[in-house]
Amino acid sequence: MKRWHQVIDLTYTRVFSAANQRRIESATLWLSVIGFIIHLVLIYAKKFDWFHFPFEASLLIDPISAIYTPFSIILVYEIYLLVVNLPRSFTTSVSKQFEIISLILIRRIFADIPQIDLKANWLSTPENIQLIYDVMGVLIIFFLIYLFNKGRSRLPKKPLNPNIQSFVASKKAVSLILLPILVVISFISVYSWVYELISNNASSDINSIFYNEFFSILILADVFILLLSFQYTERYSQLIRNTGFVICTILIRLSFSVYGLTNVLLVISSVAFGLLILTIYNLEENPIKKPVKSAEN
Repeated sequence: MKRWHQVIDLTYTRVFSAANQRRIESATLWLSVIGFIIHLVLIYAKKFDWFHFPFEASLLIDPISAIYTPFSIILVYEIYLLVVNLPRSFTTSVSKQFEIISLILIRRIFADIPQIDLKANWLSTPENIQLIYDVMGVLIIFFLIYLFNKGRSRLPKKPLNPNIQSFVASKKAVSLILLPILVVISFISVYSWVYELISNNASSDINSIFYNEFFSILILADVFILLLSFQYTERYSQLIRNTGFVICTILIRLSFSVYGLTNVLLVISSVAFGLLILTIYNLEENPIKKPVKSAEN
């Protein structure tokens, strides 16, 4: 094994060790519970005018909105797992991306519910229609992810040759670079949102905070890994598959720039495109063999 392989493998093993992952998982659980309680306290403090709030926030209207906070913390943990699993395979990485965007949609439902108007005609208000889009979108995406993971399980297992070892080491280096970037943009995004909120100038969509920037960086990381893959494989089907998965990430990133039905359709199209790419790749790698008829005597 090359010297730089050993250094990267050792660093990756130490940074993303099972013990560290358990610590982060435990911290995520406690932060989710604490965040949920704090959010509830703020909602009831605003409801009963316990003290004056220097800002207006739609997430402080209804207790159901308190679920938004622990979901946000869990989503950051899911992105951490995405960084951890990045060296495994393109398919595993894009599957985790699909799971993250589905959780973002579910989280948005908890923000949509307090804003719906049950007294009005159900289809007469934008908030009611948005809730329908999000609920239907989650159901469709959940089913598509199921099909994608089912297709992923049928991928042929490849032997670990020197070329693949070099490729995996390169992806581990990308994961090690992405981790501090994840931490930095998390703090910057939260700080920017809190500053806008306090100054009553919150113009950005709360659902896209942090994820806009992270998925933009993830696209660059995916493209870099795609370019590296050209060095280790010349197989057309694998190159097309990896390129298609990069397009999936781009579609997810584009979904944060639009609202309403367009947003949901972009997410669905990303997962559907990934599923179609994987299905065709599986047909290429695992052709259906026709049974050979024995000659009749």
